Amino acid sequence: MARDPMRPFGAAVRRLLHRPTRPARPARRGRTGLARPARSAHPFARALGLAAVTLLGAWIGLLTVGNVHKPVGPMDTTMTLRPSAEGGTRINVAPLGALELESHQAPLRLDVDVTRLDPERVGSLVDRPETINGLQDQVTADVRDGTRDLAVRAAIAVVSGATALGLVVYRRPRRALAAGGLALALLAASGASAYATWNPKAVLEPKFSGLLAGAPSLVGNARSIASDFDIYSRELARLVTNVTKLYDAVSTLPTYAPDPTTIRVLHVSDIHLNPAAWPIIESLVEQYEIDVVIDSGDTMDHGTAAENAFLDPVAELGAPFVWVRGNHDSLSTQEYLEGLDNVYVLDDGRAVTVGGLRIAGMGDPQFTPDRSVVAQGDPAERAAGRELAAALRAEQRRGRPVDIAVAHNPVMAEQTAGTVPLVLAGHTHNRKQHDLPGGTRLMVEGSTGGGGLRAVEGDVPENVNASVLYLSEETKRLQAWDEITLGGLGLTSAEVSRHLPDDPKPGSVPSSPDSPSPSPGSPSPGTPSATPPLREPSGTGTPAPPTPSAAAP
Repeated sequence: MARDPMRPFGAAVRRLLHRPTRPARPARRGRTGLARPARSAHPFARALGLAAVTLLGAWIGLLTVGNVHKPVGPMDTTMTLRPSAEGGTRINVAPLGALELESHQAPLRLDVDVTRLDPERVGSLVDRPETINGLQDQVTADVRDGTRDLAVRAAIAVVSGATALGLVVYRRPRRALAAGGLALALLAASGASAYATWNPKAVLEPKFSGLLAGAPSLVGNARSIASDFDIYSRELARLVTNVTKLYDAVSTLPTYAPDPTTIRVLHVSDIHLNPAAWPIIESLVEQYEIDVVIDSGDTMDHGTAAENAFLDPVAELGAPFVWVRGNHDSLSTQEYLEGLDNVYVLDDGRAVTVGGLRIAGMGDPQFTPDRSVVAQGDPAERAAGRELAAALRAEQRRGRPVDIAVAHNPVMAEQTAGTVPLVLAGHTHNRKQHDLPGGTRLMVEGSTGGGGLRAVEGDVPENVNASVLYLSEETKRLQAWDEITLGGLGLTSAEVSRHLPDDPKPGSVPSSPDSPSPSPGSPSPGTPSATPPLREPSGTGTPAPPTPSAAAP
């Protein structure tokens, strides 16, 4: 019969726990002649021995079976509980190193070993970026399931380990079960301590080791990145304010002076998740006394639900916000904006009256981050543009003509020629404007987000562009516009220039009686001295000539 390998160890522990506290004496006989039993171990020693057996057995159980293998998003991980004096969480990313978080204080540490990235799941994210929409919820659910399974397995492991060692040492079921119960109670107490001291902000202050130790110096920690970007946003807003005041002070534009009744529209586009855009827009709304902000789309980058919180500042800009969907904005983006205060979402040619203007628009028919659907390109844009034009003509027949149409793609906007005086678009990140047949003026805005946060990938960041449009309160026709150009991410240049509409061409919408006209002896609106030729954003931050524009480096 095979000999139990734990028998010598158990016998040694039993001898230690049951050793008399004094030298053994021969048993004395009482009056009845019966021998008295020898004195047993001290109760404190027995309790200490039981605690030692419990802890050792629980530790052996955790090491043996106290871990779970769980997929977390595209990663395969192994989660384990380890005895620890300080607690916390350790994320091991072999061979790069480890990341330590002071997530909790308890005698147990959570170890998460990233064993591998699953090529199939990673490839799915790359090929279908729309699946990122549910990645945050998936990771949260995976971690929750993993920790729940780990807690159950850890409980089984410590109870089994302590009970098994108790049987080996004591050879008594009652003492073995006592060891298992004590192990379970200690695990529950540790879990309660971890829950009570849980620190969700620990992820902002991680400790790196191995090759990951260089990560903070390369990319900065989460808190410093957020702080520095907030400073940059405030500085840009201050720059816009100062340039606007400078423009008001030194501008010499005798051909046009807005009066208090002029309707002022701020046209923005293609923010692409750049949070610095909101302080800029808010500053422009305040300085120019904007009546309505029109965003011609691509406010987002991937259109995921996780990005929706980026839109929250829209409700606090100080002016109504009119928006159409771009090819980077999803229906989830649109639904979220529809739930915000002071926001007007345009789609399917629907018209609204905002700031004294009748405005209609249609969302982009293509959501290009969804690579599961083949983009149809310009034909889809033209078809949607024709639907928008039909809606504009229907409004005209009802006696409610539209003053401004909005589309994201200029190809779509061009289909509205002859149905509306002014149509706004974006998409190209390239500011330009020209007249369409039938008297419609197309104005395409550059990127108000400077191309978004991805703009830093190039050698020179894209400029930040926005325009202030001045329209007559009586005729709702464009009288002039100011082009505002700021240096891109990390640059500090600024330029403000004013432009007037060109002379009407045959078949165009006639000028209204109160449209501004050049003063005697002044250059005509079409000459370079009064209306300089349009320039594409240079990216170098070179100021414009002082007349008729004002610039500040």
